Amino acid sequence: MSKNVALAADGNAAALKAENKKSFWKQVKNQKTLILLSIPFVVYVIIFCYVPLVGWIMAFQNYKPAKGLLNSEFVGLDKFKRLFGVAPFPKNDVFLGVIRNTLAMGLINLVLGTVCAIAFAILLSEFRSRGGKKVIQTISYLPHFLSWVIVAGIVFDVLSMENGMLNKLLVGLGIVDKGVNWLAEPKYFWWIVAFTNLWKETGWNSIIYLAAITSINPDLYEAASIDGAGRLSRIWHITLPGLKPTILILLIMNVGNVLNAGFDIQYLLGNGLVQRYSQTIDIYVLKYGISQGDYSIGTAAGIFKSLVSIILIFLANRTAKAMGEEHLF
Repeated sequence: MSKNVALAADGNAAALKAENKKSFWKQVKNQKTLILLSIPFVVYVIIFCYVPLVGWIMAFQNYKPAKGLLNSEFVGLDKFKRLFGVAPFPKNDVFLGVIRNTLAMGLINLVLGTVCAIAFAILLSEFRSRGGKKVIQTISYLPHFLSWVIVAGIVFDVLSMENGMLNKLLVGLGIVDKGVNWLAEPKYFWWIVAFTNLWKETGWNSIIYLAAITSINPDLYEAASIDGAGRLSRIWHITLPGLKPTILILLIMNVGNVLNAGFDIQYLLGNGLVQRYSQTIDIYVLKYGISQGDYSIGTAAGIFKSLVSIILIFLANRTAKAMGEEHLF
């Protein structure tokens, strides 16, 4: 009897497996156009994102370009030990400072960027003039398309000690007696970078939040208005809860980019006076890895950055999942 039951169970499992397989190929057939269109992008990612990962071998070698990957001497984790100043290597205060700078600027960008993008999207959604709304959207998106070289030039002009708009305004209002050399003061550098990023990217980052707001059922706002809810009350009780899944998903993804604090603006605005606060991991890779020819140490720093980013994404996703909120996987 038990043998017959087992055989029947095996037969049902085989039939279910065959049905799932048939359903899978049916979906592939129905989506063949999209699959064909996606092939070039998949090939692009494989060639430019995954194939270069072979170069990670350099982090475990005393890599010499003349010898190549196959013939360079393997040194195990020595390059990582050197990065973090683990014995027998001396303490590496430079890299520890670079991690501090990258993390600080990344966190400031994350908090300010997220809050301001949400606030800007909500303000735009409440704008009644359709034409005015389009004009504001267009103006706010334009800085995203500017080169960082142009943006750095604008920042230099605005913060110039002698003729800068900000110093003229502060002196004119009597807040300061003379112009401040903003780009020579280390304590200002992180915030200059943060507000530069904010000006350049807030409009662009608000697009997805605007799209999420448009998907909220308008009947909810109408019902709230009938019940006497004001504009702020509708934003607090309808708009923000409706945005919550989008905010959480984007937050999880952006947490993984905390160490991608940037390269261009820090490199362009940085100088010898603020060097201890301006260098990020990407600049460290350029300076100590490529410029000085130690490709192995540069690769080790890049691997550290990638691993930390992956760990942060998994931790953020796991936290959101444990709290019963929206998550990536």
